[in-house]
This record gives sequence, C-alpha cells and structure tokens, in this order.
Amino acid sequence: MTRILTSFILVAAFIGALFLLPGIWWALAMLLVIAIGAWEWGRLAKFSATGQKLFVILIIAAGIAMVPGLWRTPGMLTFTFSALIWGMLLAAIFWLVVVPVCLFRHRSASSPLFISITGFFVLLPTWLALTHLRSINPFLLLVLVATVWLADSAAYFAGKAFGRHKLVPEISPGKTWEGVGGALVAVAIYGFCLCRLLHFDYWLIPGLWVLTIMSIIGDLFESLLKRNVGVKDSGSLLPGHGGILDRIDGLTAMLPIAMFYILFPLYVSAFRP
Repeated sequence: MTRILTSFILVAAFIGALFLLPGIWWALAMLLVIAIGAWEWGRLAKFSATGQKLFVILIIAAGIAMVPGLWRTPGMLTFTFSALIWGMLLAAIFWLVVVPVCLFRHRSASSPLFISITGFFVLLPTWLALTHLRSINPFLLLVLVATVWLADSAAYFAGKAFGRHKLVPEISPGKTWEGVGGALVAVAIYGFCLCRLLHFDYWLIPGLWVLTIMSIIGDLFESLLKRNVGVKDSGSLLPGHGGILDRIDGLTAMLPIAMFYILFPLYVSAFRP
C-alpha cells in the first residue's frame, strides 16, 4: 500500500506540474529532481561528502546555464540549442554503445572521474529531454513517460505471476524474460489504443517497443551500479520505492533516445556531404 500510495502522489505531482507550470518553472522543477538524482549518484559512486556536493553543484550549474527562456541573449540561445543537439547525440552513443558493453561485461566503471562523466551523460540529457519534449507538446511527453510507467508495472506483475527465466541474474535477479514479455504486450495494447483514438500510424507500436527496451536497459544499468556498490536502492526518499534514481532509471535511457529520434533530421543535414 505504501508503494501504491507513493506512486499515486508521484503521478499526480508530475501531471500537475506538466500541465500547470510555466516553461521555466517546469525546467527548474525537473532540474531539482535531477539534482536529487545527482546526490544519489554520488552515493553510488562512493564520492566523499564534499565530492557529492560538488557533483550536485556542477549538475545544477550546467542545467541553469541551459534553461530554455531563462537567458535571452543570442549567444546563450545558441549555446542552449547546441547543448540540446550535441547532448542528445552523445547520450544516444552512450546508451546505444557504451551501456550495452558495460551490461555485457557485467561491469561499470570504477574510476571516480569516469563515474562523474557517466553521471553527466545519464542525468543532464534526461533533464534536457524532459524540458524540450514538454516544450514540443506536454501530451507527447506524457505519452512517452506513461509508456515507461506502464511497462514497468506490467513487467513487475507479469514477472511475479509467471516469472521463471531470469533476464540477467548477475545484475538484477528479480527481472525475468516473462516480465519483459508482459511489458511488451502491455505497451502493444497501449500503442494500439493510441493509434485507434488519435489516428496514429501503427508503426507507433514497434517504436514504443524500442523505447520500452531502452527503458529496461536504463533500469539494468542502474542495477549494475547498485550491485557494484552493494546497495539495494539508490536512496530512501520515496517510501516503498527507494530513491529518485530508482524511479527515473528507465526514463534516463528512453527519453534521450526519443529526443534523438525527433532531432535526427538535423543530424542528417548536419553530416550530409
């Protein structure tokens, strides 16, 4: 009941902020969430107390420098746009290349410097995606986030009911292939309903499957970090759920990939001979 109650509060707070807050305040609210995640990241990285504070300060400073609409000078607007473009590209490379290698080897980096850099690749692109997807259309961001919520819940219940075959027991013993199957089925039904109601093309469903797989990769990567430091949760802020990172781990991989796909035509034109 504690887990369910916390979930309802989090969903209500997210949806309320998504549709009621002005753009700048939304960006700052999400930056606060990311800053808490940065504190938990420092804990997983075994930073000293000073190191944790410094890491959070750097994340907040980088975020404030890129808040859309906060800085109206031409130079800062150009910087914000460039940060979005290159940040999403680097995040896509990180999640599509670096993280699968870490998961395959069942190892994450041990160097504090490398873990700090990794934290920037995980946290700041997530914030950028949350900010800019909302500026495109709040309903678009809600559809994407709801995909992860639905997949996570379906995987949990399908795994509990039918789970027999472990997905990656060395990293996350609780996850099963049956849970993944349940998530994909639930997302397919969700995508079908969206297509019928909003007259989207049915290619939306494979796209949502890709994003669901990315959310699972994000979840596994955080589990790998926690396993390497011997903790179950990233924190204890959310009763029944753990820490902020435990709730946004799927979003850290999925949202930047979704944003990268939206920006893909810009990359094609930029790198075209």
